[in-house]
Amino acid sequence: MTGSPAALADELAEALFEADPLRPMLLGLPGPSGLPDPSRAAASRNRERFAGISARAEAAPVPESEVDIVTLEVVRQQAKAAIDLVDAGLGDFAVNDSFAAPALIPLVLMPNVTPDTGEKAEAHLGRLAAFPSYLDAVRGRQRAGAAEGLVPAAFLVREGIAAVERYLGNPLTDPLRLDAKAAGFADRQERLLTEAVRPAYSAYRNFLRDEVAPNGLPEEKPGLCWLPGGDARYAALIRAHTTTERSARDLHDTGLALVERLGDEYRELGARVFGVTDLGALFARLRTDPALRWGSAGEMLEAARTSIGRAEAAAPRWFGKLPSASCAITAMPEHEADGGSIAYYFEPALDGSRPGTYYVNTFRAEERFRHEADAVAFHEGVPGHHLQNSLSMALSELPLLRRVAEVNAYLEGWALYAERLADEMGLYTDDVSRFGLLAQDSLRAGRLVVDTGMHALGWSRERAAGFLREHTPMPPVAIEAEIDRYAGCPGQALSYMVGRLEIQRVRAEAERALGERFDIRAFHDEVLGHGVLPLRVLDGVIRRWIARRSV
Repeated sequence: MTGSPAALADELAEALFEADPLRPMLLGLPGPSGLPDPSRAAASRNRERFAGISARAEAAPVPESEVDIVTLEVVRQQAKAAIDLVDAGLGDFAVNDSFAAPALIPLVLMPNVTPDTGEKAEAHLGRLAAFPSYLDAVRGRQRAGAAEGLVPAAFLVREGIAAVERYLGNPLTDPLRLDAKAAGFADRQERLLTEAVRPAYSAYRNFLRDEVAPNGLPEEKPGLCWLPGGDARYAALIRAHTTTERSARDLHDTGLALVERLGDEYRELGARVFGVTDLGALFARLRTDPALRWGSAGEMLEAARTSIGRAEAAAPRWFGKLPSASCAITAMPEHEADGGSIAYYFEPALDGSRPGTYYVNTFRAEERFRHEADAVAFHEGVPGHHLQNSLSMALSELPLLRRVAEVNAYLEGWALYAERLADEMGLYTDDVSRFGLLAQDSLRAGRLVVDTGMHALGWSRERAAGFLREHTPMPPVAIEAEIDRYAGCPGQALSYMVGRLEIQRVRAEAERALGERFDIRAFHDEVLGHGVLPLRVLDGVIRRWIARRSV
């Protein structure tokens, strides 16, 4: 028995949630309430379960309805991606990236939960109590990995130690200290933070310092290609994050070609705005001009709110369906900001306990660039992540898997597409803000080059950083953080541009096929109206949409 597509989707969602209980926690859904089991034994059990679902999905007959066709295709891809992520085994050696290192992930995810019921309050306390065993299991897995030669570069270990020490160094602003009205909650929480969580992180910090750091690889060898089985691990991550079978070399060459084309756009805009066409001089101007820096964190946040407000006002002319709730905007938590990315977005909880939120990195605001504000806001908020996530979650008639699947190439591809779409919508403040659009484009094109460079072609940390210095106007603080992110979370950074290019491709195909019958609002509603889609599935959805509108 293979089960219906919807049943398979529900079974896979349940398996994914049981493997990672923090996922339903974030979504405000009932489910397992503890921390994940980070052990190799648990990974093996999860893989077996994913493989069983994958086999039954592959054996299922082709459904008759559009909904079931798409559902089955999503299940097939997501099950294989789950297997690929297990096989990549990042838990053996990931120590620095907030979204890849098992020790750091709870510090990012748990503060986004509102324990507004007694059940949620108890679940939060249960997770706090589980930290000693959780981090002990992380240490055990990474100790076993190190014995097999699976060790990160020493600079990544230093970043991991610094991240833990930032957490330990601010007990009064502990991100795991949440507010709840349950009786005795505050006292129990404080006791667990003091007696369980902090000692567990101290022990993990000591493990990194005493056991992992002395054996860390040099800066010349930051990539997976230097680890046992590294090429296969990276290929699995490419498949999982891009939902394609593209090779590292193909992605690398695509990035180089894009960087070259973006140089022409920089020259054209530089001549118009500054009278400068030399890329080196133009990038130096963008990096050093005091007028392009922020004066304060508050100024950054106000600009983000203004940009999102402008986008929300214009959106009805470009989308037939829109989110019911606006995008919340706040500063990135202090313990994440130092060494964190420029910004990120957290989806809304399905139970309404948390709005979709755009987090702005205001750390060292005076070193960050004004001209990037519009592009980043449109990526993270509207018409980017917030619009897409909110619409997807509202599709209550679809299986849950299709509403919340973590398909980076679609999610990040849409957000990057949104940055260019915003220019079509007339949302950029002026030509100076369009430098931010180009800067974000060159960053994502550069990611194709440096991620594959480090993990497949053997690039050093300095060679990767040097490429971004030469081909993007990013400030040094951002380049360092980006390189550490790619080195510590291989493959994820590839998804942005791969997804953007595919959305642009299917749009161009629809425009050619439909001619005057092409409607941009209807196209966007179709792209966003089926939940979260792997790229091959999106191609099929748009092809069938074109066929229907061509009759």
